[in-house]
Amino acid sequence: QVQLVESGGGVVQAGGSLRLSCVAIGNIRTVRAMAWYRQAPGKERERVARIISNGAATYADSVKGRFTISKDNEKNAGYLQMESLKPEDTGVYYCNPDLIMAGLERENPWGRGTQVTVSS
Repeated sequence: QVQLVESGGGVVQAGGSLRLSCVAIGNIRTVRAMAWYRQAPGKERERVARIISNGAATYADSVKGRFTISKDNEKNAGYLQMESLKPEDTGVYYCNPDLIMAGLERENPWGRGTQVTVSS
């Protein structure tokens, strides 16, 4: 069983910054990849960023140059640094790690989400 603990959401003015964190708790061997998704009211969930084991990262066009994803395998954690936030970045943000467990099985859990609200 894996538990994800997300934090860092909040209310910020346009142009501000937030840093989201996601820590995976359980019998984890390694964090193979980490992804962050967001869902705005009335819209489908979309992937914002993903980082894989070699450190290569991909971003949605809407956040390129403003968001930075990272992960820390020592802490079984992932982060999303968000700069120059815009009102359209408002939504619930979810982490979605790709985990290799101690028994070598893969797990791909979803966090419960953390609310990000950007005011204009």
